[in-house]
Amino acid sequence: MFLPRHSTRLFRAVEAGPKSTVYVLPIDPGSVASSGSQNAPVDASALWASALVGNKSTKVGTNRIFYGENGTVVVSSVGDKFGQKTGNVRRELVRKVVGSAVKAVKNLESSELDLSVHVDASLDPHASAVAAHLARYKFTLKTDKSSGYGLGSDTRPNELMLSPIEQSTDWFVGVAYAEAQNLARTLTDLPGNMMTPTIFAERLQVEFSKHPNISFSVHDTKWAQQRDMNAFLSVAKGATEPAKFVEIEYHGGQPEDKPIAFVGKGVTFDSGGISIKPAANMKLMRGDMGGAAAVAAATLGIAQLKLPINVVTIIPLTENMPGPSAMKPGDVVYAMNGKSVEIDNTDAEGRLILADALYYASTVYRPQSLIDVATLTGAIDVALGDVFTGAYTANEQNSDELWKELHAAGEAEHDRFWRMPLDSAYSPQITSSNADLCNTGGRSAGSCTAALFLKSFIDGVEAKADDGSPAIRWAHLDIAGSMQSTHGSHYQDKGMTGRPVRALIEWANRLAKRK
Repeated sequence: MFLPRHSTRLFRAVEAGPKSTVYVLPIDPGSVASSGSQNAPVDASALWASALVGNKSTKVGTNRIFYGENGTVVVSSVGDKFGQKTGNVRRELVRKVVGSAVKAVKNLESSELDLSVHVDASLDPHASAVAAHLARYKFTLKTDKSSGYGLGSDTRPNELMLSPIEQSTDWFVGVAYAEAQNLARTLTDLPGNMMTPTIFAERLQVEFSKHPNISFSVHDTKWAQQRDMNAFLSVAKGATEPAKFVEIEYHGGQPEDKPIAFVGKGVTFDSGGISIKPAANMKLMRGDMGGAAAVAAATLGIAQLKLPINVVTIIPLTENMPGPSAMKPGDVVYAMNGKSVEIDNTDAEGRLILADALYYASTVYRPQSLIDVATLTGAIDVALGDVFTGAYTANEQNSDELWKELHAAGEAEHDRFWRMPLDSAYSPQITSSNADLCNTGGRSAGSCTAALFLKSFIDGVEAKADDGSPAIRWAHLDIAGSMQSTHGSHYQDKGMTGRPVRALIEWANRLAKRK
């Protein structure tokens, strides 16, 4: 057992002793009164003060580690001005501090395979849980120390076993948010040979089989042909791996409640097709199914939390390869809604598979809100980088409220969106060919024209319900920039991010509470 509070004798900045038990304790250097739980086994303030000699930094995320006979304590600073922060800013500081501390624990050299980490989550249980579980994640396929994430295993060697010092419902909600995002990170990071359309569908089937109130269907190309999904199938023609069309229903609300719908781009590897990409960094195109991973994981999180809402998730899955039957620049296909589409560039394939998926979702299910998520354009990466996800909504009359909801959810989870212009003035760039639409509109405003292209395939986006409200509210989220972090953060490593899973779950959570 640890000595009583205010005693630091067992915790000295010396060579490590046993470290199977670790305590993570946030500390507010400017206010002892707000330094955390009274149930922590040691006095974090006293420990912090004992280590100030020669190191007076109070920067957010500064960690001090103490080793003792009964375990290890990591004390992490929330910064001098934490007491002045409120709302989402304060919550993000908590994420930074807890994430930084858990990363420090993860990096401890230890002969122990598993560390039991107890987190003082009293400053914000939800944010603490999110940060801790995102920070502990490590994707690897190394055979000597696999975390198990990449292999889809339930047993994960070298994993930190996390728990709060004080039990809290908010902690376990945060765990659901973070673990859903971690699933999306895993799906996105797995290489193309280990995450084909077939494997992706099978993995999801296993994940969703653990939850009640789920209907899960996987359709093949024959099914898609019968429904004239020619835009989707045109992309699949060049690949030897068979395409799949996944349809998931979560029945959490009343049967008469209109569902929300998610549609995710699922190109499990994108070579560019005939319009082949440059070789440099093409391996990142294993992540071109990041939209599919995000909507699947968000739906799983919603099911885990048993939210009282109905959800439909549609995922078209295919590779985009330059095979002998691949679509060619100049080809014209007729999409499921009957519109003709000229293929100007085969590397603009995501909008083609989404076109049929969006039309299917909007006509078959008539959702009250429809959100698609896609690694759609390099243009959004140029515009926003990896900080914000680009968000497009139909117009003020249709989806202004939807934008406000998404923005609030994104700010709460620091999984942020930036609203981009969706204006008909861009239309001539994609309507001036011999077909109804062209799948590219040139380099200028490339993300905007891609969003306009998608809008053409949502039945009801311009219509009104009997009460004058939008028939279908729609938002397009372009994650081509935010799918990968080039610098990491206090609670995430560099690499695939799994965004915007947490923001989508938070949006659905808030929507369910408003009912």
